[in-house]
Amino acid sequence: MAQIMPSEERVCEALRSVDDPEVGINIVDLGLVYGIDVGPERIRVEMTMTSQACPMGDLITDNARRAVAALAPDGVGVEIELVWEPFWTPDRMSESAKQTFGWPT
Repeated sequence: MAQIMPSEERVCEALRSVDDPEVGINIVDLGLVYGIDVGPERIRVEMTMTSQACPMGDLITDNARRAVAALAPDGVGVEIELVWEPFWTPDRMSESAKQTFGWPT
């Protein structure tokens, strides 16, 4: 039986399970996920870190890859691409993430 490709929404929900361990907020609400593309042979996620010097970058990227791979049908590739443009700013955070920090929304 053929496995069904997950929707972009399901991939996004899977990425919500990946926290930035330094702040304890998931990467979607932090605004680190820039794009999700679900194609017939691969699932591609464009994401960034809060800074290029983020000490948790490899861990977060690996966790994101595992979360997406758990949804991918057999034989479907998973690409997690780190991008640095546009630069991340706190403006990309969800309202709930900003509230966690006590920032105005």
